[in-house]
Amino acid sequence: MRWLFLVVGAAIVAVVATVIIILPTSSQEPNTNAGRSAAPRHPTDEPTPKVKEFTDGCGTFDTGEPAPYAVTGYWITPKSNPCTWRSQLQQIHKVGGDTIIRIGYGLQFRSTSDSGEVLTKEGHVDSLYEPCHEDGLTCHDAAEQALQEANPGNRIGRTYVYRTDESFGPNLFRCPEMEHGITVGKRTYYRLITQVDGSDDPTCDFTSKAESYDMILVAGSNTDSLTELLNLGDQFGMRIFPALPLAPRDPDVPTRANKKHIGTLTTLTRRILQDYGVRFADRDSLGGVYQPFEVQMAASLSSNPTLEVYADQHTIVEQELPGKPILISPYLDARKRVAFGQTPAQVAEAFTALAKTGVGIIAPQDSRGTGKVGLFWPDESDTEVDERLRPVVGEATYKTAYHGSTRDYYRSMAEARDQMLRAGHKVQLWANVEAFEPSGDVPCAPTGTRGKTDKQRLDQAVTMAGRYVQKIVSYMWSDFMTCGNPSLEKEITGDWRRPIAVDAIRRPRDVQDGVEVRGYNFRGSTVGIQWSGGTKDLVVSAVGWLDEDPLEEMPEGMATAWVPFDWSQVPTGEWVRITVKVPSGLSTTEALHVRILT
Repeated sequence: MRWLFLVVGAAIVAVVATVIIILPTSSQEPNTNAGRSAAPRHPTDEPTPKVKEFTDGCGTFDTGEPAPYAVTGYWITPKSNPCTWRSQLQQIHKVGGDTIIRIGYGLQFRSTSDSGEVLTKEGHVDSLYEPCHEDGLTCHDAAEQALQEANPGNRIGRTYVYRTDESFGPNLFRCPEMEHGITVGKRTYYRLITQVDGSDDPTCDFTSKAESYDMILVAGSNTDSLTELLNLGDQFGMRIFPALPLAPRDPDVPTRANKKHIGTLTTLTRRILQDYGVRFADRDSLGGVYQPFEVQMAASLSSNPTLEVYADQHTIVEQELPGKPILISPYLDARKRVAFGQTPAQVAEAFTALAKTGVGIIAPQDSRGTGKVGLFWPDESDTEVDERLRPVVGEATYKTAYHGSTRDYYRSMAEARDQMLRAGHKVQLWANVEAFEPSGDVPCAPTGTRGKTDKQRLDQAVTMAGRYVQKIVSYMWSDFMTCGNPSLEKEITGDWRRPIAVDAIRRPRDVQDGVEVRGYNFRGSTVGIQWSGGTKDLVVSAVGWLDEDPLEEMPEGMATAWVPFDWSQVPTGEWVRITVKVPSGLSTTEALHVRILT
């Protein structure tokens, strides 16, 4: 994976004609990345496994990469069994994964009983926090007693809880005389006492005047899962993105963070990152941090208080983990038949608003798995939607169902990103391709109806992300990549050599007209071009050239092929189909649809 951000310089104008790819509106494709200045490549920035294999109490695990695929990062869910981590990372690394993004937990505001027991939202004693006692008192009452010993007027006004499988060091605490860990069996509870406004006063003066404080009770572990994951990241040559605390939701608008609790969330984030900064700041395997609060990319996003969360946490990350970005993964909704469906231009506005918060990586969900966006080319807009989308949009054509295709949205966001780069914002655009279907005969996840997809559909999603993104990741490994028979993991392992073309443009070379194609697995390839006047099969090694060392801005593994082709024989405006085939006989399952307008 590449970690340097693009240093924007002067544009190089080198395109004779523009190739239009999937244009449902009159907008045109931007110039190719060859027209952008890029930072020099640094191979040492790539994570590499420390060993070929390692053995521990869980077994022997090899760190080879026998079937590298275009998707190079995956979300995983927390697991209590440490051996599961090893198996998952081994499976992910075998198909080319170099990035792990963890699903996280949320900070929750809770009520307490008269005796200080933490209650669930339903008003019952929460069994997770019930064991937390000190000197015969609940942890809540013990904390309040300590505060009142400092000043009789002190009290705990609000109680929050946060669960995790991590174990923190002493830098979690600002005021050790009032804050500490409480070990109960295999769990450690961390008692934090903070100011209501989130200021987190460093003076630790609890005596001068009576105050109302927030208490955050963290249910942690005696062993640290993040240390374990980072160690595995070192062994496998992967980077880990642990999850930051999720903000409490607005009870009236659950898609927004609750402004009443942002100060406390900011304090908890600061404490956790202070601890990370001491223990992990120099760890190469710590790729950054992930903020799991999802928002829809909409033109109105700038007014969403969740962006305040992103901005506050970015400031803390810059202070405590310099050089480590925040990753977020908002979602798209292109449906025309819902009031909140957004056009590509509106989504571009949202990207700009998100980039201004300082987050370093925006990885929008392609939303094909949920059915909120379709994968189609402009000349397919009048065709019926994929039957797997009908549970979401009904029987309709793509043009009737959606404001645009996935490709339209990533192209618009790439244009917005270019503007942000020029304005001095360091931000990357990743694609989060959803590795599932809206429903399935056998649901893959423990809850919900989402079912297994197939590699052909995942290849199509990669194609539609095109040349607009810096990396492709996928939600998620467990359970969507491993369910079904064969599983999607097995399909990738058996078919990873298949070429995937993501982009084609008209590009002359010296005095010859030609076509430049980008994609994956192009070694020994033949480019096929089909139009109304005939077909051409052009062997790259015989008549063209292949560059397997892409620009810094391109995803890992992307190659560029060029072959000569006389575009004057194609009628203006006609859609041309371009495929790629390799010597084994494998060819792209999704053809590129390209047309020349000039």
